[in-house]
Amino acid sequence: VKPDFWEEFARLLAELHKNTQPYFGLDHDNYIGSLVQSNFRHDAWTDFYREQRLEPQLRLAREAGHFNRNVTRAFDRFYHRIERIFPAEPPALLHGDLWSGNFMVNENGSAVIIDPAIYYGHREMDLGMSMLFGGFDRRFYSAYDQHFPLEPGWQERMDYCNLYPLLVHVNLFGGGYVQQVEQIIRRF
Repeated sequence: VKPDFWEEFARLLAELHKNTQPYFGLDHDNYIGSLVQSNFRHDAWTDFYREQRLEPQLRLAREAGHFNRNVTRAFDRFYHRIERIFPAEPPALLHGDLWSGNFMVNENGSAVIIDPAIYYGHREMDLGMSMLFGGFDRRFYSAYDQHFPLEPGWQERMDYCNLYPLLVHVNLFGGGYVQQVEQIIRRF
């Protein structure tokens, strides 16, 4: 691994995130793990996140008996505040499933991302997912913020970004992921 591995990885991810288009979503659906990921277009991030990410996964989890009405009501309260939580940004091209198991190191010592679940979304989603299972080196986040400055308070928003991947894990694996979702959403 190169001495500046994390800084280079952050710079390259920031460059990916600078790719934009007029809407959130994608021109086709795809998958996150084995679950269908709907990418129906929306003009606003908060509408896309609620309708294309959280609601479909929450519905699956409720149907499987993972959550009760209290959790559903907490999500409803979250939806009423969601527009105040996320800063307005243009749609960014995302990896969509960026965690430590979805990058490798090539023969030159650079990061190569694999197994994407791409769409145009809020760039904090990739950063949140990267923190979900232990996170990347702190130099990565510092370098990212230098190359593509983040809005103040981004660290506090990471849990809200991770509601989606955590719901996906609830639906794929159940278990402790249910409690993680409940801990985050209980704030509402």
